[in-house]
Order: sequence, then C-alpha cells, then structure tokens
Amino acid sequence: MSAARRLKASLKGWGGVGAMGVACALTATFALLPLRDAPLDGAATGGQGMSRGMYANADDCEDADAWKQSLGPSSDEGGKTVAAIKKRGYLVVGVDQNSYRWGYRDPNSESDSADLEGFDIDLAHRIADEIVGGDPKDNIRFKAVPTNQRIPAIQNGQVDMVVRTMTISCKRLKDVAFSAPYFTTGQQVLAPKSSTIDGYDGSLAKKRICTATGSTAWERLDADKESGDLVSSADISTTVPNQLDCLVRLQLGEVDAVVTDGALAASQAAQDPTVALKGKPFTTEYYGVAMKKDAEDLVRRVNQVLEDYRDSGWQQSYDKWLAPTLGKDPAKSRPPTPDYR
Repeated sequence: MSAARRLKASLKGWGGVGAMGVACALTATFALLPLRDAPLDGAATGGQGMSRGMYANADDCEDADAWKQSLGPSSDEGGKTVAAIKKRGYLVVGVDQNSYRWGYRDPNSESDSADLEGFDIDLAHRIADEIVGGDPKDNIRFKAVPTNQRIPAIQNGQVDMVVRTMTISCKRLKDVAFSAPYFTTGQQVLAPKSSTIDGYDGSLAKKRICTATGSTAWERLDADKESGDLVSSADISTTVPNQLDCLVRLQLGEVDAVVTDGALAASQAAQDPTVALKGKPFTTEYYGVAMKKDAEDLVRRVNQVLEDYRDSGWQQSYDKWLAPTLGKDPAKSRPPTPDYR
C-alpha cells in the first residue's frame, strides 16, 4: 500500500476538517490557485515611485522592531492605488485555503458553496468592505497563495495584498510593505504526543525538522544552526512550499517535528489528536497585511481599517475561530499598540 493510501486510511477517525486539510496539502501546487475568477491585469495597482524612501531604513532595522516600520493610518481614498481598486470594484487578496481556523474551506459547512472562512478571511472581508464597499459577495476576490509565493504574488501584481499569517520581518520589508500588526504569535515545536521531544532544545538532537520554504521558522533554524543555538545534529533540510505540507510529512513519519508559528501549530494540533505543541514559543512575531512596497496610500488606508478593527471586529473573530485552540483569553495574541513610522 502506498504512503498516501496508508495516510488516507488513518484519517477515518479525524472528521471532515482534518481530512480536508491533508487532502489540500497532498494536492498543493506551486502555482497560484484562483479561488474566484479574478483577472490578473491591474490587480496590483501601486504606482511606481510613490514612496521610494518608504522603508529606506529597512537595512538597519532589527526584527524585534520591524513591526514599527509601517506608515500612519489615513482615511484618504484619493491615492492612486486605492482609487484604482475602487474603480475596478473589488479587492484581490492572497490567502491560504487549507489553514484550519485561519483560511480554509470547511467540508462540514452547511453552506452549499463551502466558502472560505477563518480569522484571516474575516480581516480580508473587513478591508474589502471598508475600501471597496458594496455587496460583500462581490467586493473581494481570493487567490490561494503557497507560503513560498506570497511575496512574488505581490511583486508580480497578481494580488493587491496578502492576508495569510505573514510575519513582519526586516528581510521581507526589503521586498514588500506591511500594515501595522494584527496578531501576535511565536515560533513553536509541533511533534507527536509520544515523541521524546520537549521543545526547542537539546531534545531535537538527531531529529528531522520540517519548515516551509521562505518562512521565518526556517530562517530562525538556519541562523541558530549557524550560531550553535540549535543542536548541531538536528536536520533542518526538509522544506516544503506550503506550511501544512509539514503536518503531512509528520503524519507519514518522514520528519520528527515541525517548527512554525504557534498559532498555526495549535490549529494543526486540533486537526490531529496524535500531535501536540512541545515547549513554549521561543520567538515573538507579528502578523501583518503585506502589500506592494510603493503602495503608500493603500498601506495607510489598511492601517486605518485596522485601527477600527482592533476595537470592533478583532475580538469577535478571535472568539469564533481561535479561542477553541488558543484559549478564551486573547491577551497573548492581541497585537501591540501601533508605533508608526
């Protein structure tokens, strides 16, 4: 019996959501997958030269303070990027379609269409409602973007923005612009409950660790391996285009552990009762909405949406999607008070 067929057989006790997540991961492609018909022409409308010095100090920033690099909020809708989006009539957003409780299709949904849902999807809808207005069913187009294609999708004009559990970092600020943070998390280890792995420590010796290509998790492991902060015998060679693919590798026994954002890992542990978070988070990271680097007016407009969303919307979305996996108290997940450039 093939590994895939063995895995399929092992999913019988999972329920629809778990099976959905693994099926999505096994069939993931390296290309952008349109979730709704959306022409790519003109999707990213940031004007050239609008703010060449916007992140001029990105080379000097430190990741701990990268979240402070965004521009102040504004309700002005006369900028080139925002005006073009409004004229088009819909926002094009890069999202995930297989991250349980963040961006996914629930096969157990009573809806015939099994629309995308989750914490990131709620935020994307709120941004579209505020910027475009009109019918919520028509003012947004989603495109599924693999983890390693988030930045290229923005730079190539295939999406206006990415709302996909994307950590703000100095390295990424060289390629894209970010909103102020909308969520706080940290890197954490996911492993089988029966594993001897205790967390991000010496128990990872001789263990095979999976991360997503281009993720901050891989960057941290690579840096720690170089500096000696990660046990030298840990094998970090396994990388995948989509983060959920790591869970599949773990279930197939091809790796011993996964390192990813704790918020994502908690949702994956909820999908599979045989795995669990090991140890405490060993970093502090912030999710932001990523946009084209020179789309200054769009960044400011999104930051205004977030100003309002933090007071009206964020808590309701957290309670609905994330409280079951992260706990009813959202204090550790709330974004910091914005500190704009």
